[in-house]
Amino acid sequence: MTPDFDEAFRAGLLDLFAWRRDVRHFRPDPLPDGTLARLIALSTLAPSVGLCEPWRFVVVDEPARRSAIRADFARENLAAAREQREDRAALYARLKLEGMETAPAQFALFADADPTQGGGLGRRTMPEMAAYSAVLAAHTLWLAARAEGLGLGWVSILDPVRVAQALEVPADWHFIGYFCLGYPKEEAETPELQRAGWERRRGLEGKLFQR
Repeated sequence: MTPDFDEAFRAGLLDLFAWRRDVRHFRPDPLPDGTLARLIALSTLAPSVGLCEPWRFVVVDEPARRSAIRADFARENLAAAREQREDRAALYARLKLEGMETAPAQFALFADADPTQGGGLGRRTMPEMAAYSAVLAAHTLWLAARAEGLGLGWVSILDPVRVAQALEVPADWHFIGYFCLGYPKEEAETPELQRAGWERRRGLEGKLFQR
């Protein structure tokens, strides 16, 4: 039977969208056993081009590998700070851009650049669709985690080559991002970057066109 997505459900879904946050501040409390595996399984309900399911999740538990990822972030974050405009450099230095020291669960997401599954459907002219599909899986996991009171943080200030080396993954896997999962220290309806004064949401201003 087709579910009835009634008005109450739609209102709750809107709240979920509005309260999804990119979390950087986590409590160290461990997650219940099986939480991450279950959320990853839910993420695979996301659409994928040609049903190729290109997402490749690497759960990172080993302290040495986590340390290597943190070291790469520190290196890349320093380089990014040096490239900031003068009027933003001080603010950038104060931003909290990762939660790797406290997040109890951490994983990297890759996309198989040319999966055999799906027979190449939909990727002849746009091979990047495999990566886009993996991003949809990340977003699906993000919403599912938020619905359970968990926070997810996406770390992208990393060198893809060094991350792949640290995690020993196949050379043809495309790095999507490194994710931290746990209970947020605080809840907020507005993005942290907006609260910090870095940027603000602008809605559809300059982003919607008609032809």
